Amino acid sequence: MSLKKAGLLIVVILIIDQISKIYIKTHFVLGEQVVVFNWFRILFVENEGMAWGARIPGSYGKLILTLFRLIAIVGIGYWLWDSVKKKVSGLLVTSIALIFAGALGNIIDSVWYGILFNHSHRQVASFLPKEGGYGTLLHGKVVDMLYFPIWKGYLPEWLPIWGGRFFTFFEPVFNIADSSITIGFLMMILFNKRMFAKEEEA
Repeated sequence: MSLKKAGLLIVVILIIDQISKIYIKTHFVLGEQVVVFNWFRILFVENEGMAWGARIPGSYGKLILTLFRLIAIVGIGYWLWDSVKKKVSGLLVTSIALIFAGALGNIIDSVWYGILFNHSHRQVASFLPKEGGYGTLLHGKVVDMLYFPIWKGYLPEWLPIWGGRFFTFFEPVFNIADSSITIGFLMMILFNKRMFAKEEEA
C-alpha cells in the first residue's frame, strides 16, 4: 500500500469518527441512549482516561495521559512512514494506518474537546459556546457511544471468583476510533506470518 492510500484510509476513518462524536456530543445528554436492537445501543458516555475507563490519579493525570498519546502517535506515524518506505506487506501498512487513525481520533478529543464544547451534564452540549468550554487545552474527554450488551445475566455459582455475579457481555462502550485500533491489532495477530514474511526471509 502506498503512503497516499494509507493517508486516504486514515482521513476516511477520522471523518467518520469525528462526525459520529460531534453528532453525539451536540444531540445527546450524557447517559442518554437509543435502543437500536436489544443487543446494540447508542449510549453517550465520556471517557476521561485510558481504555476500559481507567484513570491516572492526581490533578496532572489527564495531562500526562494526553502528552503520552501525543508522543505515541508520533512513533506510530514514523512506523507507518518507514513501513511504506521499506515496501513491507500491504496488510501491515493497513493495520498500522488503522491504529494510527484510531489513536489520532481519540487524541483530537483529548486535546480539543475541552475548549470546543461545554459540558453534557443534564444538557446538550454546544459547539464553541460563548461562555467557553468545559475544560482547557489537552484536558478534553473522549466521546464513546457504541454499546453492545449482547448478554446479561448471573454467572453460574461454580465459576471461580466471578461465580454468582451479574455480568454483561459486552460491557465497555467504545467509538469508531477504538474500533479502528482494535481491528488493526487483530489484523497483526491473525496475519502475523503474512505481514512479516519478507522480513523473516531477509
